Amino acid sequence: MSNTSNFRQAIAEARNQAIVGPNVIANALPFVGGGLILTAIGTYGGLQVLQNNPAIFMPTFWVALIGNLILFFVANSVAQKGNNSVALPLLATYSLLTGYTLTGLIYVALTTEGVGFQGIGLAALGCGITFIAARPIGSNLSDQDGLALAKTVRLGIIALFVVLLIQLGFVLFGIGTPTYLEIAISGIGVLLFVGAAVVDFYVLPRTYKDEQYLPAALSMYLTYINLFIFILRLLIAIFGSRD
Repeated sequence: MSNTSNFRQAIAEARNQAIVGPNVIANALPFVGGGLILTAIGTYGGLQVLQNNPAIFMPTFWVALIGNLILFFVANSVAQKGNNSVALPLLATYSLLTGYTLTGLIYVALTTEGVGFQGIGLAALGCGITFIAARPIGSNLSDQDGLALAKTVRLGIIALFVVLLIQLGFVLFGIGTPTYLEIAISGIGVLLFVGAAVVDFYVLPRTYKDEQYLPAALSMYLTYINLFIFILRLLIAIFGSRD
C-alpha cells in the first residue's frame, strides 16, 4: 500500500499552489518504467526461488518485506531532499524487493485457471491504459475538483488499508474471506487507485519542481503497483470462484 502520510503531505502542499514543475511527470516517467522492469525481475527471481527451493522462500519473503518497508521510508526521505545520486540506487533496490514480495500473488495468478499469464498481462495493460487516460483528466482538473478528488481518494485508501489489516487478521486466525467480499474489496481498490492515478497528475506538478523527479516517480510507481495488485486480486477472485 502507498504511504498515506506522504499522500496527505502532497495534497497539503498542492493546496492553492500554482504549477511549480510542469515537466516533472515527463522527467519521472523513465524512472517509473525502470522501477517496474526491476519489479518484474524481482518477481521472476522470487518465482525461481519458490520453484527450486521453496523451503527458503517464506523466510526470504519476510526479510524482503521488512527491508522493503525500511527502504521505502529511507529512499523517500533521501529523494525528498533532492539527493538523487543516493536515492536512485535505494529506489532501484526497493523496486527489486517489491517484486520479490509480489511473488505469492503472481504465483496464485499463474495457477488460477482463467487468469495465468494473460490475466497478469491484462492487469499490466489496464494500469497502462489508466495512466494514459488519467493524464489529460488530472492535468486539467480545477483546484476545487482536484482537491475534492484528492481528499476522497485519500480517505478511501485509509479505509481500504484498515479493511486489509482486518482481513489479514482473519487470515492469521484461519478465517477465510468470502469470495463476494474479496471481489468487493478488490473492486473498490481498483476504483480508488484509478482515482489516485488521476490525482497524481493533478498533485505532482504542484508539489515537486522539475528536478524533483524521483519522489514524483515513487508516487506514480506506488499508484501503478497498487492498481496492478488490486486488478490482479479482482481477476483471481472472479475466476477462482468458478473452480
